[in-house]
Amino acid sequence: MADKLKIKLSIADRIYPLTINPDQEEGLRKAAKKIETMIKQFEQSYAVRDKQDVLAMCALQLAAQVEQKTIDKEGDMVNVANRLNDLNDLLYNHLS
Repeated sequence: MADKLKIKLSIADRIYPLTINPDQEEGLRKAAKKIETMIKQFEQSYAVRDKQDVLAMCALQLAAQVEQKTIDKEGDMVNVANRLNDLNDLLYNHLS
Protein backbone atom coordinates (compact mmCIF):
# COMPACT_ATOMS: atom_id res chain seq x y z
CA MET A 1 0.00 0.00 0.00
CA ALA A 2 3.09 2.21 0.08
CA ASP A 3 2.72 3.06 -3.59
CA LYS A 4 -0.81 4.42 -3.06
CA LEU A 5 -1.60 8.13 -3.13
CA LYS A 6 -4.14 9.86 -0.89
CA ILE A 7 -6.02 12.69 -2.54
CA LYS A 8 -9.16 14.71 -1.85
CA LEU A 9 -11.61 15.63 -4.60
CA SER A 10 -14.35 18.21 -4.28
CA ILE A 11 -17.59 17.43 -6.10
CA ALA A 12 -20.85 19.30 -5.53
CA ASP A 13 -19.53 21.05 -2.42
CA ARG A 14 -18.44 17.79 -0.80
CA ILE A 15 -14.95 16.49 -0.21
CA TYR A 16 -14.19 12.89 -1.17
CA PRO A 17 -10.96 11.41 0.20
CA LEU A 18 -9.58 8.69 -2.05
CA THR A 19 -6.65 6.30 -1.94
CA ILE A 20 -5.54 5.66 -5.50
CA ASN A 21 -2.69 4.52 -7.70
CA PRO A 22 -0.57 7.52 -8.70
CA ASP A 23 -1.30 6.93 -12.39
CA GLN A 24 -5.03 7.49 -11.74
CA GLU A 25 -4.65 10.97 -10.26
CA GLU A 26 -4.75 13.01 -13.46
CA GLY A 27 -7.81 11.23 -14.81
CA LEU A 28 -9.71 11.54 -11.54
CA ARG A 29 -8.90 15.23 -11.17
CA LYS A 30 -9.97 15.91 -14.76
CA ALA A 31 -13.18 13.96 -14.22
CA ALA A 32 -13.97 15.90 -11.02
CA LYS A 33 -13.31 19.18 -12.83
CA LYS A 34 -15.57 18.10 -15.70
CA ILE A 35 -18.35 17.23 -13.26
CA GLU A 36 -17.98 20.59 -11.50
CA THR A 37 -18.21 22.39 -14.86
CA MET A 38 -21.31 20.41 -15.80
CA ILE A 39 -22.90 21.19 -12.42
CA LYS A 40 -22.40 24.91 -12.97
CA GLN A 41 -23.84 24.70 -16.49
CA PHE A 42 -26.92 22.81 -15.30
CA GLU A 43 -27.46 25.21 -12.41
CA GLN A 44 -27.21 28.21 -14.75
CA SER A 45 -29.41 26.70 -17.46
CA TYR A 46 -32.15 25.16 -15.33
CA ALA A 47 -33.90 26.11 -12.12
CA VAL A 48 -32.47 23.21 -10.16
CA ARG A 49 -32.61 23.46 -6.39
CA ASP A 50 -31.32 20.07 -5.37
CA LYS A 51 -27.71 19.03 -5.89
CA GLN A 52 -28.82 15.41 -6.25
CA ASP A 53 -30.92 16.36 -9.29
CA VAL A 54 -27.92 18.11 -10.83
CA LEU A 55 -25.67 15.14 -10.10
CA ALA A 56 -28.21 12.77 -11.65
CA MET A 57 -28.28 14.95 -14.78
CA CYS A 58 -24.47 14.91 -14.90
CA ALA A 59 -24.40 11.14 -14.49
CA LEU A 60 -26.94 10.74 -17.29
CA GLN A 61 -25.00 12.99 -19.64
CA LEU A 62 -21.66 11.28 -18.94
CA ALA A 63 -23.18 7.81 -19.30
CA ALA A 64 -24.84 8.84 -22.57
CA GLN A 65 -21.48 10.05 -23.90
CA VAL A 66 -19.88 6.70 -23.05
CA GLU A 67 -22.73 4.77 -24.67
CA GLN A 68 -22.59 6.94 -27.80
CA LYS A 69 -18.85 6.32 -28.13
CA THR A 70 -19.52 2.58 -27.84
CA ILE A 71 -22.18 2.78 -30.54
CA ASP A 72 -19.89 4.83 -32.78
CA LYS A 73 -17.02 2.39 -32.21
CA GLU A 74 -19.26 -0.56 -33.14
CA GLY A 75 -20.22 1.24 -36.34
CA ASP A 76 -16.56 1.84 -37.11
CA MET A 77 -15.79 -1.83 -36.56
CA VAL A 78 -18.54 -2.83 -39.03
CA ASN A 79 -17.08 -0.42 -41.60
CA VAL A 80 -13.58 -1.80 -41.06
CA ALA A 81 -14.84 -5.38 -41.39
CA ASN A 82 -16.66 -4.51 -44.62
CA ARG A 83 -13.58 -2.83 -46.08
CA LEU A 84 -11.39 -5.79 -45.13
CA ASN A 85 -13.87 -8.16 -46.78
CA ASP A 86 -13.81 -6.01 -49.92
CA LEU A 87 -10.00 -6.05 -49.94
CA ASN A 88 -10.00 -9.79 -49.39
CA ASP A 89 -12.37 -10.22 -52.34
CA LEU A 90 -10.15 -8.03 -54.53
CA LEU A 91 -7.06 -10.04 -53.59
CA TYR A 92 -8.85 -13.33 -54.14
CA ASN A 93 -10.12 -12.21 -57.56
CA HIS A 94 -6.69 -10.89 -58.53
CA LEU A 95 -4.90 -14.09 -57.50
CA SER A 96 -7.47 -16.41 -59.13
